[in-house]
Amino acid sequence: MGAFDPTSYPAVVGALLTPQRLAELGPGTPNRSAKAALERLTPEVVCPNFRDGSMALACLAGLWLYHDFLDESHRISQDIDTTTGSYWHGIMHRREPDASNAKYWFRNVGRHPVFAPLAKEAAALDYRGVGKEWDAFAFIDACEEHRGTRSAEEEVLRRVALREWELLFDWCYRQALGA
Repeated sequence: MGAFDPTSYPAVVGALLTPQRLAELGPGTPNRSAKAALERLTPEVVCPNFRDGSMALACLAGLWLYHDFLDESHRISQDIDTTTGSYWHGIMHRREPDASNAKYWFRNVGRHPVFAPLAKEAAALDYRGVGKEWDAFAFIDACEEHRGTRSAEEEVLRRVALREWELLFDWCYRQALGA
């Protein structure tokens, strides 16, 4: 996959993705300056002419999470009864942090289409927990171990988590449009 390009989405979405945010491994601090724009979003605004409403909702959950509004993201993702809804739900609980709940949701994910490119990109970012396949449970454990340490490993994990967000958001967006 190529570099993440915020301009490939509707302008209102691209504006919410610029500048890039490198989230904490924990809950972070909600980006209050983005809240009004986020509140105006609907699935139709995020994914005009969508064909898959659950994927458009998944994009919405992802945008709230991107700006550290975990409760708002949670309210959306918990009502998306798909493996992708479980994926967003699992990320939110990983950041909360609630590792056991995150693992519960990742068990519901199974093998997601984002896992293969994520494994490659995580390895390129020097994440040591990658084998041939993405292991969401090992990543949760690594986040638990390094959260708040301000270590080089935490920085790598934050970059991998950002790339995970980008890959998942882009996949959801394309699925919502029927691509």
